[in-house]
Amino acid sequence: MSPAIETDEHKALRAAVSAFGKRYGRDYLLTIHQEDRYPDELWSEAAKLGYLGVNLPEEYGGGGGGIQELSIVLEELGAAGSPLLMLIVSPAICGTVIARFGTEDQKREWLPALANGTRTMAFGITEPDAGSNSHRITTTARRDAEGDYLLTGRKVFVSGVDIADATLIVGRTEDARTGTLKPCLFIVPRDAPGFERRPIDMEITSAEKQFELTLDDVRLPADALVGDEDAGLLQLFAGLNPERIMTAAFAIGMGRYAIAKAVEYARDRTVWKTPIGAHQAIAHPLAQAHIELELARLMMQKAAHLYDSGDDVAAGEAANMAKYAAGEACVKAVDQAVHTLGGNGLTREFGLGSLITAARVSRIAPVSREMILNYVSHQTLGLPKSY
Repeated sequence: MSPAIETDEHKALRAAVSAFGKRYGRDYLLTIHQEDRYPDELWSEAAKLGYLGVNLPEEYGGGGGGIQELSIVLEELGAAGSPLLMLIVSPAICGTVIARFGTEDQKREWLPALANGTRTMAFGITEPDAGSNSHRITTTARRDAEGDYLLTGRKVFVSGVDIADATLIVGRTEDARTGTLKPCLFIVPRDAPGFERRPIDMEITSAEKQFELTLDDVRLPADALVGDEDAGLLQLFAGLNPERIMTAAFAIGMGRYAIAKAVEYARDRTVWKTPIGAHQAIAHPLAQAHIELELARLMMQKAAHLYDSGDDVAAGEAANMAKYAAGEACVKAVDQAVHTLGGNGLTREFGLGSLITAARVSRIAPVSREMILNYVSHQTLGLPKSY
């Protein structure tokens, strides 16, 4: 299935978000980092303009769009230098899962608040000893005599737990018939007894902190379970596919920002008779980086279109490919931008140096490039597994 060409509404959304993002820009985000706080002003205004909930159902306060619309928002904010990482987590992953599988009470409690920005939700799946192997997740939930769940385990690299009102935790419950463990998702309030967080000391510059979580017999009511215990994998991938698509948007926006800064510099910087951008050694690598970002965007648009159309299987393949292509293109774009500026590329004045580490994240998270290559070689090409 081919991706739909962007509609006039999409183009208008892109232009509006671009103008909005430029009012904040990279300088705003760098100030936020220096002050060690969250971009509350940007988040609140984005909510008022309807951007945070553009993918959520209208009947619950959202914009009635899909991941395609939300990816436009994140890409354009990134291209303006002021991306919002929690857009990936709160409305894209958690909002999507609750909208598709949550109970009516869960939808009414969470979706309007996620859309208007008054509440946020984090997402915890990765564990210290599991990594990309979701089958080794050891966070487990058991039912007690009263029907409550007792959730125990650990999670790592969970973004924004300190500002989130709750965290959507991927755990496992025991199948009564087979005794095997199956994945399930639980809404864990931030202040739940036994739910502890510890910040991870990261070298990356980001307003959103990373945390390790410990869950020690966290008691949850039965209605903390999202969806059906027997549909765990379906529900899980309903959140992971949007996560990959939105990560691609994050990477493409970052890459576009870096190339734009490099092009501006290459137009103006004159060492001999002409600006350095006139030299093919400077111009061609920037042109190539731009081409690769555009190609990655096409795959991201295809993935978003497939997902919003309800084709989860095809969307899974395309989402992985989009994330892979965008991560590779982003790293190359940022590297070439820094190289174009030379020593200036590492100064605070031009704001590109900090993107070197940030760009690497798009290759690593939420799934590494190697695991995507595994997915494509196994699922698409039909090659055997080595594990």
